[in-house]
Amino acid sequence: PDCYDELWERLRARHGKQNGTRSMVAVLLLGREFGHDRLRAAVISTVSLGACDVAAVRYLLTEARLHKGRPEPIDVGELARYDRPMPSVADYDVLLTAPCMGSA
Repeated sequence: PDCYDELWERLRARHGKQNGTRSMVAVLLLGREFGHDRLRAAVISTVSLGACDVAAVRYLLTEARLHKGRPEPIDVGELARYDRPMPSVADYDVLLTAPCMGSA
């Protein structure tokens, strides 16, 4: 497909002919792991985003697994017994107004 040719061209421009071709082979091998339909969609997305790296393709293939569901809220009513009043720092204000003793 054209998107593969475009990605291969970008990889060769970025990494040189030999390393760009190796990178394209690495992209194609991702099809074994994720399926060729998903790989094609990831390559299309990679090209449309302007990226030209194997890691970008792999990220787009795995990013669905990175999303986690929202946690359900928990009842914190039982934790109310641990509530404490906020401490007062008024005693520390004395340190700001007292003259400095000693030398540096």
